[in-house]
Amino acid sequence: MKTLDSIPTSKIERASKLVKTGVKIGGNYVKYYGKKLVDNPNAKEDLDKDNAEDIYDGLKSLKGSALKVAQMLSMEKNLLPSAYVEKFSLSQFSVPPLSAPLVRKTFKKYLGKYPEEIFDAFEKDSVNAASIGQVHRAEKDGKELAVKIQYPGVADSISSDLALVKPVAIKMFNLKGKDSEKYFKEVEYKLIEETDYILELEQSQEITKACSVISNMQFPTYYKELSSERILTMDWMKGVHLGEFTKTEFDADLGNRLGQALWDFYMFQIHKLRRVHADPHPGNFLVSDQGTLIAIDFGCIKQIPEEFYVPYFELAKEENINNEKVFMEKLYELEILTPTDSQQELEFFTALFKEMLTIFTAPFHKEQFDFGDGEFWSKIANLSERYSKDEQIRKMNGNRGSKHFLYINRTFFGLYNLLHDLRAQVEVNQFKQYMD
Repeated sequence: MKTLDSIPTSKIERASKLVKTGVKIGGNYVKYYGKKLVDNPNAKEDLDKDNAEDIYDGLKSLKGSALKVAQMLSMEKNLLPSAYVEKFSLSQFSVPPLSAPLVRKTFKKYLGKYPEEIFDAFEKDSVNAASIGQVHRAEKDGKELAVKIQYPGVADSISSDLALVKPVAIKMFNLKGKDSEKYFKEVEYKLIEETDYILELEQSQEITKACSVISNMQFPTYYKELSSERILTMDWMKGVHLGEFTKTEFDADLGNRLGQALWDFYMFQIHKLRRVHADPHPGNFLVSDQGTLIAIDFGCIKQIPEEFYVPYFELAKEENINNEKVFMEKLYELEILTPTDSQQELEFFTALFKEMLTIFTAPFHKEQFDFGDGEFWSKIANLSERYSKDEQIRKMNGNRGSKHFLYINRTFFGLYNLLHDLRAQVEVNQFKQYMD
């Protein structure tokens, strides 16, 4: 794979790259309309494929938060055409890496020495490269290590990158008015946290220690003396990326065991720690030869404040969804409904969220839940497709819910997708054994 000797870091350089990408997309639409004129049945499919290719190619050279947005969107399987999901999913662990000279320069700047002066062995070529950093194999004192190196300029370009993608997000998610700013600030705040490897080291050590009680879960050890604000060193963990594993033929019992570990891992964090690994894409998990699940990235951790946690999980109870008074109270507490809503908006969004919550909270209403159930997933897909095409919702204020919904809902969508890929049946309340 071609390596990068530099990354555009100034606002002008990065904006220029996106403008060039926009010109390519414009050309794709010209081709699309030409194909439509001759009734080409594959015109729309070809357009999606070409646009996904050009957008991804533009973002992968920028890296940072621009590419992170693509990574987040790749998890929205019911939101984007499959061509986008397929292409954007490459941003999880397959983008052009930094060149060896740039890696050495980064080490010298942030640890004061070159990698060959620190480690007994250090592979100059990265083993995978994602949106914010890339990973190299190393050895020291007989230990195999994974060394994550952050791309230069990523932390400094977050605000300007988000300003560039903001117009697209506003259009895609129908965000209107001044209140939309709270969502962008939440994303910006979390992305800034993800570039702080000292914070990630502390969070990784704290959460892995607490979660070590969970069966069939493994975590690397992290090394403070070999880390800095832009370099993070941990044990090298052997296994297959979860996304690759789920494409193979695997035993149903193994799928259930991995799924149960994943479910317990997330429920324990949410209900016991009140903070959660909010980046549940397949690139952050490995499956070991022993059939255990390995969590390898704790850069994105979402704190769950009590004032959000309580009404959020009260709405997960079936009896509260079906109690009109309680249901409405919780919708207001979670900022889904607002005092300025018209009667039409009140009726529309109350009905929408009741239908949505009835579907998405279904796993919490049973002792055992089958995430491979086709009926459950067809309900999710049908709801998503129906409301994505609903003209009425496009005309209303799309700003719905507390800012905390962004990462908590992302966590559950990602978790459900991983459990679906594993075709896992889970014991819903098994995690409670670890709560004491």
